[in-house]
Amino acid sequence: MIDESPLYLGFDLSTQQLKGIAITSDLKVAYEAVFDFDADATGFGIKNGVLTNEAEREVYAPVTMWLQAIDAVLQRLQDKGIDFGRVRGISGAGQQHGSVYWSEDGEHALQNLHEGKSLEAQLHHAFSYPYSPNWQDSSTQKQCDSFDRHLGDEVQLALHTGSKAHHRFTGPQILRFRSKHPDAYSKTSRISLVSSFLASVFVGKIAPIDIADVCGMNLFDIKAGSYNQKLMALAAGPSDLESKLGHVPEDGGGSFGEVQKYFVRRYGFNPSCTIAPFTGDNPSTILALPLRPLDAIVSLGTSTTFLMSTPHYKPDPAVHFMNHPTTSGLYMFMLCYKNGGLAREQIRDALPPSPPGISDRWSLFNYHATHTRPLGASIESSPAKIALYFPRPEIVPNVQAGIYRFTYTSQQPTVSSPSAWKLPEDDCRAILESQLLSLRLRSRGIVAPPSPNPQNVPAQPRRVYLVGGGSRNTAIAKLAGEILGGVEGVYRLDVGGNACALGSAYKAVWAVERKPGETFEDLIGSRWREDDFVEKIADGYQEEIYRMYEKGVDGLEAVEKSVLEEQASTTGAGQV
Repeated sequence: MIDESPLYLGFDLSTQQLKGIAITSDLKVAYEAVFDFDADATGFGIKNGVLTNEAEREVYAPVTMWLQAIDAVLQRLQDKGIDFGRVRGISGAGQQHGSVYWSEDGEHALQNLHEGKSLEAQLHHAFSYPYSPNWQDSSTQKQCDSFDRHLGDEVQLALHTGSKAHHRFTGPQILRFRSKHPDAYSKTSRISLVSSFLASVFVGKIAPIDIADVCGMNLFDIKAGSYNQKLMALAAGPSDLESKLGHVPEDGGGSFGEVQKYFVRRYGFNPSCTIAPFTGDNPSTILALPLRPLDAIVSLGTSTTFLMSTPHYKPDPAVHFMNHPTTSGLYMFMLCYKNGGLAREQIRDALPPSPPGISDRWSLFNYHATHTRPLGASIESSPAKIALYFPRPEIVPNVQAGIYRFTYTSQQPTVSSPSAWKLPEDDCRAILESQLLSLRLRSRGIVAPPSPNPQNVPAQPRRVYLVGGGSRNTAIAKLAGEILGGVEGVYRLDVGGNACALGSAYKAVWAVERKPGETFEDLIGSRWREDDFVEKIADGYQEEIYRMYEKGVDGLEAVEKSVLEEQASTTGAGQV
């Protein structure tokens, strides 16, 4: 019997690969394929998916490489047996902030593709500039300074756009592009983000920018729901930047149109296949759960990322706020830290060889982390041991590389003498506390108590989900519950490396199959098989120790302030 049940495609265009996943209506993965840029792309000379100009701190990717990848992934899916005629909807995710510059002939070329030629062959002249700045690019410090000043200061910029100015954000990148490549900019008819570029290829016209991804530009006024005209003028001068960027639809599940005839004729797609909005990689990640309001994801890799879905919009220069990609009235709160796993590994490596009965250094690290008293205090009234561990310069807060150890009593941090700490053993718990207390400090304004709340539980996440390599560390999980709380506990989320692509595929299902008024959370939540992906690994909120860590939150804030003041006095720089 021929299987004619619907399939939905989700794509993830990341720095190093394009991944495509096909799922069924009940969210089961049916097919997947990957195109690795370093291993599979031909003719670009890239490394780790990008090209670099170290002299100017530029990092960028060839746009036509992505076109090569689209055809390759579709062919690989077809080689695995997929019937594209079953695909009813397509969505995708793109690395955030990157921009694609279409030439005056770009949209005409998109609309007139011939199935006998590749996308790369037909669209390589569709761009006024052949490269897209990558999120690792740091060439825009001058432009970021201009953005931070333009509305008064970085606080005002964050209030309006959800973030202070960042090197990778699209507004500062456009400002620099217009200055460095004025001829190319003058020949630019439209500007896409990476996500909307990918959508444009599939729909055969320049697709709108998604309601969440637009918030990674420093151009969109989130509360006003429109582009900030002062910032648009800063980025583009007298030119009409809004016509280049296009209208931003509010419905994250609305249709951009039907799939381009090229894909119907070349691969056998159903002509009525719907192209749903494509979003950024971080917004798509929160769709892979799907997160409920006040759920938090802590991604524990080389760096640390904290994501939360929240109804509260309380922007600050140290964090990022974006519109939720599917649900009006919700926002995505994001924290990004440079120092995560690397800092923990340095403490682990400083430990002496494991004694008998302890198998390896991680086990020894975990032993010290879980057998040291909270905040290194012998009793609750004792001074707390609080430290910052930054092998790399940090951005949250903006502190130079180093280890900064303090003792803290009555809101007065004091630089510790080495004799005050038992080293390296005390560092094992202190580094985990430092990293988790920073998350609690910076998210405390957007969490809320559970409702109903007969036991008067304080504001905290509903659930804490750990992902990434560090999620398998039992000590991290234990301390996450003690410090961050989590009314329902601490969980490990494991969707392999497919979170962005899965989130996109789920979005396609919702866009096509939703009933009037049916939210993403309701539709996907009713079909999502939690037991396949989620495991409870630690208790969450515990009243006594959670209250004890209030002192730790205050202490970390005071320690950061002390370090920043000292840094400013010696370098003339530094701010939270």
